[in-house]
Amino acid sequence: MSEVHAVRRGLLRDRCAAAGSAAALVSRPANVRYLAGGAPPGAVLLLGPGEDVLLRPRAPKGQPGHGRPDEALRIEPLPAPDGDPVVAAAALAAAAGAGSLAVEEHDLTVARHRAMAEAAPRLVLADLGFTVEQQRIVKDEEEIGCLRIAAEITDQALGELLESILVGRTERHLALELERRLVDHGADGPAFATSVATGPHSGLVRHRPSDRRVEEGDFLSVTLGASYHGYRCEIGRTFVIGTAPAAWQIELYDLVFAAQRAGREALAPGAAYRDVDHAARHLLESAGYGEGLAPRTGHGVGLEIEEDPQLAPAAMGKLDACVPVTVEPGVHLPGKGGVRIDDTLVVRPEADGGPELLTMTTKELLAL
Repeated sequence: MSEVHAVRRGLLRDRCAAAGSAAALVSRPANVRYLAGGAPPGAVLLLGPGEDVLLRPRAPKGQPGHGRPDEALRIEPLPAPDGDPVVAAAALAAAAGAGSLAVEEHDLTVARHRAMAEAAPRLVLADLGFTVEQQRIVKDEEEIGCLRIAAEITDQALGELLESILVGRTERHLALELERRLVDHGADGPAFATSVATGPHSGLVRHRPSDRRVEEGDFLSVTLGASYHGYRCEIGRTFVIGTAPAAWQIELYDLVFAAQRAGREALAPGAAYRDVDHAARHLLESAGYGEGLAPRTGHGVGLEIEEDPQLAPAAMGKLDACVPVTVEPGVHLPGKGGVRIDDTLVVRPEADGGPELLTMTTKELLAL
């Protein structure tokens, strides 16, 4: 992977040079990991003007790192335990003769930005913007392979839970069990906080697991994902507990299932982000559920669980091949219940079979 990370850094260096910056400082952890292969806690990556350097604070023992840094990089621990790597990077760039330094202003506090300017007063600080995030959108096959394994782990954990007795157990207990199972099957950990919502709680758009116990006839809505080598996937499923679904549950589920299928089928290289959103959203709006819908139908995934692109009504841009996204429409009826169906897929051309579904757990409305 050293060669892969070197190529990524080279692309970023070329873009910075074209914009007039001789060096770049990357501080957002996911971006550091993408370019360096690993991101020790608090580390930043300085690209040029000489060699590339990973600067890190003297982290307390036992603090976990993220990945393994590229062996081709020089790793520079700060001499002072309370030193700030971004300030040290600015001073190092100035000492190496850089006249300007592109920084991720969206990741830096005002105080850190000022400290950099004081440490290197002749260094012009420019905004790198979201250049690295945009570079991360299209994934290579090794990245997609990590996502595929993350999805397999997630499916396995969810499948095992569905085979167990659920009635009488609390939402919080189920969420903790799912996260334990993710780790047991090889995940780094959960990709995000697992959501388990039962009965009327499934009618809430953002619900944190509570001490409510699962009851017969409940909707059970679960959203979870595994992180594997830093790459994060997402799945959401809705089931009925212990009895045949009621007529209103079947009707609501069938509607969301149709919307989710329409969104999945709209995924193709060249498809506009907003058109994918519209494919799912208009079915729900036409059925009278337009009010209260989530602001987007899906989003990109990778080293972060919510990346670009955004599949939303006003989103600008078009999909490329090898872009992993979620498609996750839902209808939530406060006080009654709700349905959400969520998959992680990779955009593929029709010649390659169309969108690749990574999360395979059944979308049939099961009575558990």
